[in-house]
Amino acid sequence: MKICNLSFGIIVVLNKNLAEVIVDEGILFDEVMVDEYHDFLLTNLTVPFSLLINKKHSYSYTFGAQKKIVHLDEIKSMAVVVHTSGGVMSTETLINVNGNVFRNIKLFQERDQALVWLEEDLSS
Repeated sequence: MKICNLSFGIIVVLNKNLAEVIVDEGILFDEVMVDEYHDFLLTNLTVPFSLLINKKHSYSYTFGAQKKIVHLDEIKSMAVVVHTSGGVMSTETLINVNGNVFRNIKLFQERDQALVWLEEDLSS
């Protein structure tokens, strides 16, 4: 396991094909951060890879970042752990803004359940 600090939060590399993303409280995720995020994933993970997005904190996206963040073909699946109804709403908005272009995404309330789903998906 490797923990990396980026300008917007941390990414924990759990294994060569799986990382957990935790964005810091109050961040406004913009297009520059999306580029940093995508560059990190492509440099530090083996394709195809999956992501555990842990929405521990409250943060938001610029519209440009919303349109760009899920557009990375190397992502096989994403599990989003949401802790609040606001987290559910913001994640659903992000999915809808992109016209459901990324279909292999699932929301969870428990981190352990999300990890099980991701690991099963990676092995299929």
